[in-house]
Amino acid sequence: MLLWVLGVLLLLFSCLDVWYFVRAAVTVVRAWFQKPVWDVLGEQSVSGRVLLHDIDLGHMNNARYLRECDFARFSLYSRNGVFKACRALRATMVVGATTIRLRRALCLGEAFELRTRIMVWDEKAFYLEQRFVSCRDGLVAAVMLCKQNVMRSSPDKILQFLCKRKVECPDYPEDLQHWISFISASSQALRAQSGLEDKTGAQEDKDK
Repeated sequence: MLLWVLGVLLLLFSCLDVWYFVRAAVTVVRAWFQKPVWDVLGEQSVSGRVLLHDIDLGHMNNARYLRECDFARFSLYSRNGVFKACRALRATMVVGATTIRLRRALCLGEAFELRTRIMVWDEKAFYLEQRFVSCRDGLVAAVMLCKQNVMRSSPDKILQFLCKRKVECPDYPEDLQHWISFISASSQALRAQSGLEDKTGAQEDKDK
């Protein structure tokens, strides 16, 4: 029996990033026992520290910033009720785009706070800001913007479910507007390269 268990574990660890799923589950369960974030647009801060498996050449690996942001969003959505609303509305969310600016390296052993908040939304997606703030000197070491697409529902429906009223979207920050414009331009260019734009236009002409 022990050999079977070891064999299954070896197979899982060789095929899947098991620790990612374990940590995701722990993050969500821990959030259940933390104080709820009643303000859906409120900022949530989680603590972290750069460990040995996070580093390359003495500082946090670039990919680890994105991984930490995943867990911070899981925690936020669990505490502010977004996950609950998605289950009720049978909706899912996927990351549509991210961009990160690295301002200063977080070094081995350095403690940081990862502050996450929903900035704005449109008919299809939430836009979040996630900041890595060094506990050593308070410097914002990195800033990430994330577009979280909502499938089979919409941000407006999720917010109305949680707040029992229509929630007005805040003004879009200028830097976020530039990034959204870049995403839109990139999408249009890729559609044109794939010939999708011509097919869409031809179908529209035919419908007319």
